[in-house]
Amino acid sequence: MNRRILGLALPNIITNITVPLLGMVDMAIVGHLSANHIGAIAIGTSIFNLIYWNFGFLRMGTSGFTAQAYGANRMDEAVKVFVRAFAVALAIAALLLILQWPLALLSEQVFHGSPEVISLALSYFYIRIWAAPATLGLYAVKGWFIGMQNSRLPMWIAIFLNIVNIVCSLIFVLVLKWDIQGVALGTVIAQYSGLAVGLFFMKKRYGHLFKEHLLVKPSDKVDSDSQQITAQSGHGPIFSSKDMLRFFKVNGDIFLRTVCLAAVFTFITAASGRISDEVLAIDALLLQFFTLFSYIMDGFAYAGESLVGRYIGARDTKSLRLSVRLILMWGVILTVVFTGLYATFGEQFLRIFSDQETIIEGAKEYMFWTLIVPVCGFAAFLFDGIFVGATASRAMRNTMFIATASFFAIYYGLKVIYIDPSSTQAITHSSIQALTHTWNNILWTAFMVYLTMRGVLQALLLKRSVYQKAS
Repeated sequence: MNRRILGLALPNIITNITVPLLGMVDMAIVGHLSANHIGAIAIGTSIFNLIYWNFGFLRMGTSGFTAQAYGANRMDEAVKVFVRAFAVALAIAALLLILQWPLALLSEQVFHGSPEVISLALSYFYIRIWAAPATLGLYAVKGWFIGMQNSRLPMWIAIFLNIVNIVCSLIFVLVLKWDIQGVALGTVIAQYSGLAVGLFFMKKRYGHLFKEHLLVKPSDKVDSDSQQITAQSGHGPIFSSKDMLRFFKVNGDIFLRTVCLAAVFTFITAASGRISDEVLAIDALLLQFFTLFSYIMDGFAYAGESLVGRYIGARDTKSLRLSVRLILMWGVILTVVFTGLYATFGEQFLRIFSDQETIIEGAKEYMFWTLIVPVCGFAAFLFDGIFVGATASRAMRNTMFIATASFFAIYYGLKVIYIDPSSTQAITHSSIQALTHTWNNILWTAFMVYLTMRGVLQALLLKRSVYQKAS
């Protein structure tokens, strides 16, 4: 089982490393321009996180449904899952392009920064938004490959996409001097290149399945309580009302869960910007530690999606339980490794992204939070994959609601307790520094509580929401 887990996880880790690597390269390119550019990339990235994370169900729901179809040997249903997801992805992308101007205006109200930072961020936004069809289409492609127990093809797609992005960004910014607009254009070109390669691999490897099952259209028998595919056949269209209701019911829960996720990360960036441009840049650098760990941990979460969905579809309770235990064991091992790496090489890691000494020295004051991130976050990442594979969307939604409420309760509660409004009346350099430090530590404390709550609550629901679906 460990060999099977690693066979799925390692290609996914390579795939996922390229995602933060892309953001890290963007940050490194603009980080040597100015602190304003660092803040602008942080805001621009947060805008797209807020947009795209909300549609993460296009990947997660697709992988869960596809893995269950694979486990039940229902290739007809696996094909139908992809067609539904890809069609919905393109429809959402078209809507985003139509609404780009209102989205930009809303972003100006949500995020705070100097006029220079906001101007740079919007310049980035208006170019990168045109990658929406490719970005969302790739969600469906990647989710389908993961559900089909194939993590190698997403790896090659991601490697190719990110090489294109890095090369384009370097040429556009360092050679052609197109500033932050060059970074955005590089992303657009890379996303469409990645989608083209993904569809090429799909046709080459699985084209026979689409030819066979798009002509013959068996229907599904679905357990309405568990949202789980059973191996019965009949005839029905791809976009039948029953199938689409099931698709949107599960994915609607994932959507609401992801709205909360995006709200928390958007709030972190917005709250940092309200403190100061310097704190915005500092927190943007520190979040790179979280991003790197999360994407590597997600390699095992994606393995969980594949295996949990497969074993639920096959009704193999023994293998299901074993896979969950071993995935969590690997999470503990990685937590120890990353905590040690961050403790040892934290400052060197910061200097990869910026040579601004003021920002680096400021970030060093908060480095202890990067040591806590792996401990608080590993269970949340892994359980997300396990619950996605089980299509346990309601449990994911409810636990995220509670964790998000805890985040805001801790943040505003601690501000009331530890920040005396009268202390701001004495305007001195030391008092402003102390207040800034307190505000940012409160923000990070709330974030750690949020991560911990997600993992603990899902652990409590594991038996009812996951194991019982294979019985």
